Amino acid sequence: MEIIRGLHNLGPQPHSTQACVATVGNFDGVHLGHAAIIQQLKEHGARLGVPSCVMVFEPQPREFFAPQTAPARLTTLREKAEILAEMGVDQLLCVRFDRKFCALSAAEFCERVLVGGLGVQHLVVGDDFRFGHDRVGDFHFLEQAGATFGFGVEATRTFALEGERVSSTRIREALAAGDFAAAQHLLGRPFGFSGRVAHGDKLGRTLGVPTANLWPNRLKSPLHGVYAVWADLGDGARRPAVASIGARPTVGGTRWRLETHLLDFQGDLYGRRMRVEFITRIRDEKKFSGLEELKANIDNDIQIAREIFSGISAAC
Repeated sequence: MEIIRGLHNLGPQPHSTQACVATVGNFDGVHLGHAAIIQQLKEHGARLGVPSCVMVFEPQPREFFAPQTAPARLTTLREKAEILAEMGVDQLLCVRFDRKFCALSAAEFCERVLVGGLGVQHLVVGDDFRFGHDRVGDFHFLEQAGATFGFGVEATRTFALEGERVSSTRIREALAAGDFAAAQHLLGRPFGFSGRVAHGDKLGRTLGVPTANLWPNRLKSPLHGVYAVWADLGDGARRPAVASIGARPTVGGTRWRLETHLLDFQGDLYGRRMRVEFITRIRDEKKFSGLEELKANIDNDIQIAREIFSGISAAC
């Protein structure tokens, strides 16, 4: 999949994106509802013989306008790109959402981005999609622009499970409730974080429980606390582990991170890509009286995780 970063990398010079079918949105989580949109898009791409293109924004609009109240991120840009590539999307356009982009009128967005930049032949968007300065553009505006510039416009098909529309909001609610089976049902895959293992302050090693640290690169996390997880190091094996996600209040932490202790594992993981998939919530994040109490609770977390995995093994 080709990744295009920024509108400045679109036309007017010859570019492979100058004829495509496209869709626009946050695609946070890239869940089963999004998968249905991608399938719809690919059908039109095959019909017209042009690539499929997904346009996303960084930061997401609500993160730009109201970062304090924006919803927690389910996926980073890299995670979105990996999932969309697996779905067979040909191109991903990442648009920087800033004041300059917000200043584009609806007409400029259609003429400069959709037509002049992407060469859209068919557009698939939600019928509640709003765009352009002061959100003047809507689905009817796009239909008129399509009639003028010669591209088709189609509303996304509603995708529901058990009679309810699949949405990123439903997934966040499932995660907040610790219902990872429901989240997986809506996503079509286990929920997790991925990233490159980074150096920390080595506190876990000092306590006898070394951890692989990830910076999840999200404005907000949909999860906080301690969990039994699978750790995937990209070698075809999933390893049982226990993970803590939070700001580490016992040691005065302020920036939240994901710390994962792989059970019965030895080895240097620094710099390796790792994906952490969540299975069961063990407890909330807590501030303990000191390192001794912290160590006792970590040991207890590990024991609970072992019991969880023992039950999984027995069920298999």
